[in-house]
Amino acid sequence: MHPHSSLPRASAIALFLALNSLAAHSQLPPGDGPTSVTGGVLEPTPLRFEESLLGQLRVPAGFKVSVFAKDLRNVRWMVVAPDGDVYASRREQGDVLWLRDTDGDGRADQQKVVLQNAKYAHGLALRGQRLYLVTDKKLLVADVQGDGTLSTPRMLADDLPDAGQHPNRTIAFGPDGWLYLSVGSTCNNCRETNGESATLLRMRPDGTGREVVAQGLRNTIGFGWHPRTGVLYGFDHGSDFQGDDEPPEELNAISLNKHYGWPYCWGDRRVTKFQVNEPPNTTKADFCPTTEAPALQYTAHAAPIGFAFYTGEQFPQAYRGDAFVAFRGSWNRSQPSGYNVVRVRFNATGQPVGTEEFAAGWLLPRPGTTLSQPGPAPSAAEREKADRPAQFGRLAGLAQARDGSLLLAEDQNGVIYRISYTGR
Repeated sequence: MHPHSSLPRASAIALFLALNSLAAHSQLPPGDGPTSVTGGVLEPTPLRFEESLLGQLRVPAGFKVSVFAKDLRNVRWMVVAPDGDVYASRREQGDVLWLRDTDGDGRADQQKVVLQNAKYAHGLALRGQRLYLVTDKKLLVADVQGDGTLSTPRMLADDLPDAGQHPNRTIAFGPDGWLYLSVGSTCNNCRETNGESATLLRMRPDGTGREVVAQGLRNTIGFGWHPRTGVLYGFDHGSDFQGDDEPPEELNAISLNKHYGWPYCWGDRRVTKFQVNEPPNTTKADFCPTTEAPALQYTAHAAPIGFAFYTGEQFPQAYRGDAFVAFRGSWNRSQPSGYNVVRVRFNATGQPVGTEEFAAGWLLPRPGTTLSQPGPAPSAAEREKADRPAQFGRLAGLAQARDGSLLLAEDQNGVIYRISYTGR
């Protein structure tokens, strides 16, 4: 979540913290109060995308980054149909786009809006000839027509928990045929009053039988099943304003009826000092050892969004069964983290063993402008902005294209990138 304001930076941040505190208090049990926190704030200066910037991006030898589609505005999540058509949600526009590459050159040459009037449209899933869409409060389904367009959507649920700070719901069908739905927390660090908040849910494809799969997941937007073991993994967002390096982002192996710690524990089941209240009917010291530790940890505040296992044949064999995660990038860390795509390596038995950077370069040292130009001396705000690093990409969803390339959505400039392997 980003503080946006025309106020001076310090005032804007103070107002943001105050508003978040008030919002959290309005839905907390008595006794949940604020605690002192220390953390840096540094928002890299956003830059407009130009295709010349593709040269700034870094990928391993043999890989190439190109543009699949651009000027899409707030494009967030994607699913790919068996025929190669791409459906992409746009949260701020409240709609779903259909994109098609008719000539196979790796760039979409047809697109149209196929679903509208869905405020906070985000997660997408395909099952048979039906496209499922989740917003902050609603679950919808529409039939896929022969030309790729959609029928009028039908409502499956309209009673998802209040979104609060995390309205970006995501959905996916599991190997068991049930539809899994991620529900982020309403706040940064509070005791939730709704048992479905900060959880992963599942339900039948018709929306019935809804139940909680796992709890203590602050905001697991990206999740998926390992193609060999069938284990469900998801990347969770750690809390804000608890320091530059704490808590880390977490890759969790998600199991039924398990608790993953938030808001009482962080990292390897460590007790947090920032949640002053105890869990129901126990203490943090007793509760945290009973929670699930992360399978892997990653740099704090990098903000994992898209998560996808690679099952294609275009990339080298060593990539099959590994996962990719798109990190949106930090705003509340003294040195920026994220703004990249990371490979999660899994061993021969399907266990995650480490991470390595796969695609980077959206974060730049500084905008590249100069302050020694003719005219009035720059203001303090202008100097401060010029000294900040810059970025031209807030990364979001990931999807494997039919040809085995990797599609990456970027919602600040409205670009869908295509990462392909050429072997050259």
